[in-house]
Amino acid sequence: MRVVLMNPVFISVVVLTVLSLGRVHVIFAILMAAITAGLLSSLSLSDTTSLFLSGMGGQSETALSYILLGIFAAMIAHSNITKMLINKLLSVKKMNKYMMLLMIAGLTCLSGNLIPVHIAFIPILIPPLLIFFNYLRLDRRAAACALTFGLKMPYILIPAGYGLIFHGIIVQEISANGMPVTLSQVPLAMALPAVGMFVGLFIAIFITYRKPRDYDSAEERASQEELFSSAVQLAATEEQVKHKFDLRDILTLVAIVAALAVQILLHSLVIGALVGIIVMFAARVVTLGEGEVVVQEGVKLMGAIAFVMLLASGYATVLKDTGAVTDLVTAVEGYFSYGKVAGAALLLLIGLLVTMGIGTSFGTIPILAAVFVPICMVMGFSPLATIALIGTAGALGDAGSPASDSTLGPTSGLNADGKHHHIWDTCVPTFLHYNIPLFVFGIVAAVIL
Repeated sequence: MRVVLMNPVFISVVVLTVLSLGRVHVIFAILMAAITAGLLSSLSLSDTTSLFLSGMGGQSETALSYILLGIFAAMIAHSNITKMLINKLLSVKKMNKYMMLLMIAGLTCLSGNLIPVHIAFIPILIPPLLIFFNYLRLDRRAAACALTFGLKMPYILIPAGYGLIFHGIIVQEISANGMPVTLSQVPLAMALPAVGMFVGLFIAIFITYRKPRDYDSAEERASQEELFSSAVQLAATEEQVKHKFDLRDILTLVAIVAALAVQILLHSLVIGALVGIIVMFAARVVTLGEGEVVVQEGVKLMGAIAFVMLLASGYATVLKDTGAVTDLVTAVEGYFSYGKVAGAALLLLIGLLVTMGIGTSFGTIPILAAVFVPICMVMGFSPLATIALIGTAGALGDAGSPASDSTLGPTSGLNADGKHHHIWDTCVPTFLHYNIPLFVFGIVAAVIL
C-alpha cells in the first residue's frame, strides 16, 4: 500500500484534486500536477517541462475540432433555430424543474450523436435559460449533472458520433493487445455501466438536489421574476408569430446533417465541423462579412476548453512515458489473486485515478488497455467483461475531473452570471453521482458477462 501511496500517478492526481478544490484555476492545477508526476519519476524540471510540451500535440486534433465546433455552434446560433428552441422552452405551460432537467439531459444527448456540436451548444443555449432556472429555484448542481449525463452516457452506450469514436478506440486497443473483439460487442458490454449513469441522474434530480435553491437576494429575485414574465410573454408572442422555418433555418439543418454525415463516414470531427461551416457560408446563412465576428464568438466559446485539453494531453504524456501507470498496476498486482470482484475493483480504481488526472476517456483507453488486457486474460475475464472493465475504467473520472470537457462544458454555461463554481458545483456533484454507480455497475458487468 505504501508503494501505491508513493506512486507518481496517485500523488499527482491528489495534487490536482486538492489544488482544484482550493479554487486554483484548472490550468495551473494541471501544470503543478504534471510537474509533481515528473519530479517524482526522477525527471528534472527541465525534462518534465519538455516532455509535457511534447505531449500537448497529442490532443491537437481534439482541440482543433472543439474550436471548429465552437464556430459551427456560433453559426447555428446566428440562425433562428437556437432562439426558437429557447422560446419554445420558455412558452411551455406548467413547466417544472424536473421536466426542465430531463429535457436538458435529452437535448444534450443529441449533441454528441445527432447534432455534432458536442459541448459548444452549452454556452449558447444555457445562459438565456438561467433566468428561468432562477425563477424555478432550480439547483444548478442538478443542471450540471443533467448536462454531464447527456455528454457522457451516449458515447458510453451508443455507437454513433462521439460514441463511434470511443467504441472504435476500445476495439482497436484491446485487439492490439492480444484479445480480438468486435465493434458490435461494445454496446452490449457497456449497457450495465450506462444503466448506472441513469441511476446517478435520477438520484441527482429527484433526491440530492430536489430542494429549491436561490441564487439571488429577495430584491434581485423580484426583479428576476419581472424579467422572466416579460421573457415568457415575448417568447409566447414570437412562437405564435413565427411558427414556421424559413429558408435560412432549413439550410442550417442541411449544414447540420452534412456535418453529421461526414463525421460518421470519415470518423473525423475536424472534417465534419469544417464541412458544416463551409455549407453555412456557401448557403449564406452566415455571410463572409459576418464571418469574422462569428469566428471570434466560436473561439471565445471553446478556446479555453481546447487549451485545457492540450494541457491534459501533456499531463497524460508525462504519466505514460515515465511508466507511472504501469508501476501503479505492478504495485497492486498481488491483490488480483483475491478473485474477479477484487480484481475488477482494483482495475476500475486505477482507471479512476488516471482519468481524473488526464480528464479524457478517449485518451485514457490506450494507456489502460496496454496494461489491463494481459491482466484480464490471466484472470479469466471474457472479451465482453474486458470491454466493460476497460470502457468503464476509461469513463470513470471523466465526470468530476477538473480538466474534462464533461465538466468544463456545463460550467461554461451555468457560470455565465458568475454564480456557479466549476469545482464545487460541477465537478464534485458529477463525481459523486456518476463515478460511484459506474464503479458498482462496472464490477457487476465484469463479473456476470
